[in-house]
Amino acid sequence: MAGSSGGGRGPGGTKKARIEIIPLIDVIFFLLATFVLFTLSLNKSGGFAVSLPATRSSEPRDPGASVTLSIREDGTLGWDKELITLDQFLIRLQAYKQVQQDPKILINGDENALFQQVRYVVDEVRKAGISKVLVETRIRPAE
Repeated sequence: MAGSSGGGRGPGGTKKARIEIIPLIDVIFFLLATFVLFTLSLNKSGGFAVSLPATRSSEPRDPGASVTLSIREDGTLGWDKELITLDQFLIRLQAYKQVQQDPKILINGDENALFQQVRYVVDEVRKAGISKVLVETRIRPAE
């Protein structure tokens, strides 16, 4: 064709396939932004999965710069998702107090754990000189 603006047809009159990259980039950026926003909205606990006690006065927490102590129903103790013994707990507590400027402990206890176990952990944290102790709970649904 004499007056064609060219570019769209190959040598035999057939159309050449073109891949448009701009819409692909838009889709990738949309997926990336969605993933980042979703990840930032997660508020994951640093401890073991336990059945938290329910309260009506729960508040959102900031797990950053804190250690999560998990107390399971069977009495086992966890330090940030790592199962530890009572002796290891005392050693780590002292080391954490010396390393951290403003130490903060988050207790993530199972609702069926014995109060005696929780009392022991809180007492040892206080003896170590750490005054910021938070107990993690879940919000009780309205009745």
